[in-house]
Amino acid sequence: MSESVPSTEPSDLPDLVVVGSGFFGLTVAERCANDLGLKVLVLERRPHIGGNAYSEFDEETGIEVHKYGTHLFHTSNKRVWEYVNRFTEFTNYQHRVFAKYQGQVYSFPMNLGLINQFFGKSHTPDEARALIAEQASEIATEDATNLEEKAISLIGRPLYEAFVKGYTSKQWQTDPKELSADIITRLPVRYTFDNRYFNDTYEGLPVDGYTAWLERMAEHPNITVQLETDFFAVADDYKGKVPIVYTGPVDEYFDNSEGRLSWRTIDLEQETLDVDDYQGTGVVNANDADVPFTRVLEFKHLHPERKHLAGKTIVVHEYSRFAEEGDEPYYPINTAEDRAKLLKYRELAKDEPMVLFGGRLGTYKYLDMHMAIGAALSMYDNKIRPHFADGEPFKSGGVDA
Repeated sequence: MSESVPSTEPSDLPDLVVVGSGFFGLTVAERCANDLGLKVLVLERRPHIGGNAYSEFDEETGIEVHKYGTHLFHTSNKRVWEYVNRFTEFTNYQHRVFAKYQGQVYSFPMNLGLINQFFGKSHTPDEARALIAEQASEIATEDATNLEEKAISLIGRPLYEAFVKGYTSKQWQTDPKELSADIITRLPVRYTFDNRYFNDTYEGLPVDGYTAWLERMAEHPNITVQLETDFFAVADDYKGKVPIVYTGPVDEYFDNSEGRLSWRTIDLEQETLDVDDYQGTGVVNANDADVPFTRVLEFKHLHPERKHLAGKTIVVHEYSRFAEEGDEPYYPINTAEDRAKLLKYRELAKDEPMVLFGGRLGTYKYLDMHMAIGAALSMYDNKIRPHFADGEPFKSGGVDA
């Protein structure tokens, strides 16, 4: 455990310390070890590698369980796609989501199939556009003062009340009338039958699972991963002595001196059921306001190419709530108050000697996996490599990277 880690002698110091072994941290570590030959120490407070992308195979059923919620890899960034393919092959999986409302299941995102099913009539694309435009005319977008009004101005009241209102209320634990209109910039409606969830050029799931992929990123002999280690318990051994890339919560790094940033978290209730197939797909959103969970995950559908134990499945009900102290932060709430605090933390970060802040927690931004990898590659290109390869000063900061 971290409390028993011995003090580090100067001769034992690595060239770089990375705090956190999620995709951002491991991308930085891998590039520094493979491209520059640096000795990299990765400190991880959890008992496993990989951050929230960590997965494990259930011994009984053989199903790969994403321990922190379903992770789907997709990107249109060719450089990121070529980079990740160094460590794993990908299946041809394309993610599709369904939405359950008042006992009926609809194809999601909102598309021509959903419109026809919901309104009980076949529409051509032009007819569907005209219908939604008429319903959305109830409120002018520029006059919207809250999330509810903004959503109605974009898609109309019937679709809002069925597919946005209840889900949003549960996701934010707040009446949409009390939420800011700027939370949503657009609500996409497809006037085709296309129900592919993502529009990216590349999409798939790692053939051998996420943990195998993550472990391959850290395989270089110059990379040492130290699990169950709280950075703050050993920080004095490294701060001011070697460059650090920190991917933990930025407010925690500065002892919450400017106040805690607000996050949402999720609770996951997992159960093994004695049925071969529970819901027929990987993700079904629960759109009714009186259903307490936000969605149901069934992991075996993410890898239909694999063989699993017949007659068994693993299902997870996902609940959303405000994160409290000690909870795992997932999504930045990003209120005006939070943004004001973040600006102060950015200034502190610039003055912190030899420390770069990155990743979802370090930048207080929601980053999909491909975005985290892309941001890490940019930090490596623009800040880390110039220091180690060309002798440029190690410029601290990066909270806004």
